[in-house]
Amino acid sequence: MRELKTDILVVGGGLGGVAAALGALEAGRTVVMSEAYDWIGGQLTSQAVPPDEHSWVERFGVTRRYRALRDGIRRYYRDHYPLTAASRAWDELNPGAGWVSRLCAEPRVGLAVLEAMLAPHRGAGRLTVLQPYRPVAADTQGDTVRAVTLRHRDTADEITVEAAFVIDATELGDLLPLAGCDYATGFESRADTGEPSAPATAQPHNVQAVSICFAIDHVDGDHTIDKPRHYDFWRSYQPHFWGGPLLGFKAPNPRTLEISERSFTPNPDDDPLQVDADQRKSGGDQNLWTFRRIAARRNFVPGAYASDICLVNWPMIDYMEGTIIDVPEAEQARHLQSAAELSHSVFYWLQTEAPRVDGGTGFPGLRLRGDVTGTSHGLAMAPYIRESRRILGVTRIVEQDLSHAVRGDQGAVRYRDSVGIGMYRIDLHPSTGGDNYIDVPSCPFEIPLGALLPRRMTNLLAGGKNIATTHITNGCLRLHPVEWNVGEVAGMLAAHCLAHATTPHAVQADDARLAAFQAMLARAGVETRWPDVRAY
Repeated sequence: MRELKTDILVVGGGLGGVAAALGALEAGRTVVMSEAYDWIGGQLTSQAVPPDEHSWVERFGVTRRYRALRDGIRRYYRDHYPLTAASRAWDELNPGAGWVSRLCAEPRVGLAVLEAMLAPHRGAGRLTVLQPYRPVAADTQGDTVRAVTLRHRDTADEITVEAAFVIDATELGDLLPLAGCDYATGFESRADTGEPSAPATAQPHNVQAVSICFAIDHVDGDHTIDKPRHYDFWRSYQPHFWGGPLLGFKAPNPRTLEISERSFTPNPDDDPLQVDADQRKSGGDQNLWTFRRIAARRNFVPGAYASDICLVNWPMIDYMEGTIIDVPEAEQARHLQSAAELSHSVFYWLQTEAPRVDGGTGFPGLRLRGDVTGTSHGLAMAPYIRESRRILGVTRIVEQDLSHAVRGDQGAVRYRDSVGIGMYRIDLHPSTGGDNYIDVPSCPFEIPLGALLPRRMTNLLAGGKNIATTHITNGCLRLHPVEWNVGEVAGMLAAHCLAHATTPHAVQADDARLAAFQAMLARAGVETRWPDVRAY
C-alpha cells in the first residue's frame, strides 16, 4: 500500500473539492485531492448539469474564483469555437442559450477550464490528484482524522493519505461514516427543526431523487436505440401525484403543484441572444428542448453544428424508487442501474412514442451524445446527486432562517460568522418517500462558518452539499455556486489554521480570530453580505 503525506486532503473532486483545493493551494499549502470519476467537476461536468444560479450572478453574489471559472468558460468558447460575430461580441455569452442558466455550456468546456485552473499547482508539485479513487477507510484518533485510505475504482489498489486537515467534498458525504462523524440523512422532524415544511416524524431514508442526465441532438436519419429491458415497467410507472405516466410531457409544476404539460420541439429557430434566463420570472422548463440546452446552433457559424445539443435533466428522469445513502453497496448499485434504465427508457420513449405537434409520434432523429458526456453508454458519467449526508454542525441552517414566508422583508438571518452568500428557491424534487415537489421562495442568504464544522471532529471540514443544512434547506444550498463557495472557504480555513496554529472551532468561536479570517476571505474575493436585493 502506498502512503502519502500532505497538508490538506480533499476527498472528492467535484465543484466543492476543486474550490477547496484552490483555496488551500493559493494560500501556499500542499494538497492531495481524490475523485471517484474520470472527470473532476461533479455537477458541472461528470453529472452534466448546467449551473443553477441566482438572478444577479453577472454582477455580484459569487466568489472571485467562481467568477473566474465562469469567465474562463466564455473565454474558452471565444478562443476555440466558431462563434458568430454577434455571439462573440455578447458580453454575457450563453453558449447553449438555455433558460435554466445564463451560462449553459458543454461539460467538457467546464472540465477544460477547471483543469487549467489546477494545472500550475500540479506542475509545481503542490497538488496531487488521485483518479479514480474513493474513500474506503479512515484512521481516527479520538476526534481527529489522522489518515484516509482511498481505493482505485478499477484495480482495487489502495493509497493511504495522512494530512493535518481533511475536507469531505464527496457527493454523498462518504467520509462521514468512515470517520465516525455525526450526521443526518433525509427529512428531519418538525419537532426537531421547527421547520414549517418538515414532517411530524423524521424520515431518514426519504431523500430527493437522483437523476442520470444525458445529452441529445436531432439530425436526419433513424437513430432509435434497442428497446430497454425494463421499458414496459417504466412506460406504465405513475407516481400518485404525477397526473399521468412518468414517461410523458405532463408533470406537476414545482411551484404550484398543478399538473401542466411541457412542450418539446427539437431545434426551434430561436435567437439565442433573446433568451432571458432569469429565475425570478419562471423556471424556464415549459419548453423542454430549450430548458437546459447546452449548445445553440445559431450561436455558431452556419454548418458548425448540425443541431442544438439539449441536456436532459427533466422531471421524468427523477428516480424515486429508493435511496443510495446508507444502503449496502449491492443495493446502491441496483438503484443506480435502475436509474440508468429509466433514463434510457425516457430516451427510447422520446424516439418512439412522444407526441409531436404534427399529430405523429416519436422523434427517431434524436441521438444520444455520449461523446459530449464522456461515456460509451450515452448517459452522464455520474448520477446527479441532489442530497448528501449532512454533518451535525456547530450551526444548523433551518427553513425559518431564510424562508421568505417566515422572514418577509427583514430578509434571511444574518450570521456573525458569515463566510459566503447564496440564493436559490428552496427547490426539493420528488423523493424516495413518495413526496411531491417542495418549492418555497427564499431570501438571499448567508453561509455561516459553523455549518462547515462538525460538532465534535476537530480537523474534518464539510466541503460541499454535506454542510449542516436540513433536508429542507439543502434545497437552496445544494447548487453550483454555493457548493463552490463552501469548498473554497473550507480549503482557505484549513490553510489559515495551519498558518496560525489554531483550530476551525477556535476561529469560529472567537471574535478576533473570526474577524481575521473573514478579512482574509474578503481579500480573496469571497462576499459575505448581500446588498439590498429581494427574495423570489
